[in-house]
Amino acid sequence: MRILAVDTTTARGSVALADGDDVLAEVRFTSTDRHSTHALPAIEFLLRSAGWDPGTPEGYAVTTGPGSFTGLRIGLSTVQGLALASARPCLGISSLDVLASRIAGSAEWLVALIDARRDQVYAGLYDRSGSPLGGPRVDSLESLLAHLPPQAAYAGDGASRYRGEVTAFHPLSVFPERSPFLAGALARLAAARFAAGASGSAEELRPLYLRGADTWRSPVQ
Repeated sequence: MRILAVDTTTARGSVALADGDDVLAEVRFTSTDRHSTHALPAIEFLLRSAGWDPGTPEGYAVTTGPGSFTGLRIGLSTVQGLALASARPCLGISSLDVLASRIAGSAEWLVALIDARRDQVYAGLYDRSGSPLGGPRVDSLESLLAHLPPQAAYAGDGASRYRGEVTAFHPLSVFPERSPFLAGALARLAAARFAAGASGSAEELRPLYLRGADTWRSPVQ
């Protein structure tokens, strides 16, 4: 399935084209206050470079958050417009799920962390394969770490910013090196979900704003 994927949840935005699990190209741009001026030109450039016309993508994918509120709205509105105009299916996927997919297999437990500012982080806990263990949450890092396994792999800008604090609390933590640009990984994850029968419409896309925190139990005691 030929997919166009868009991520604008953080200052590091990107768009990508994929044919099944094969990512053909990815364009990257920075600064959330200018994602609105970068996203569509990047998409046009990608389509032209790949020799695709606007009707070639058979499906769309977009990160739904958590992340920058402004960035979320830009990505969602862009994909909604494209999917409506082409009458193609689209999937909204959590940016935490995409981050976890990037480090699948790195450890028994995976943690996706996104900086939420104001001394908080958005977080998701996953098993080795990248399947979620409970819902996403927003919390202070200190409170969060008390509920996480002592040996896990971390990904995301929150992991980069708070690496010292995480390793001080859990010395066995690991931090696999991965690109912070997510559109390529988003396209692969969407391809797998489309292949498994998932589908969705532009009208169903919703941003993931985390207002409260789910209660987690550490999978190991």
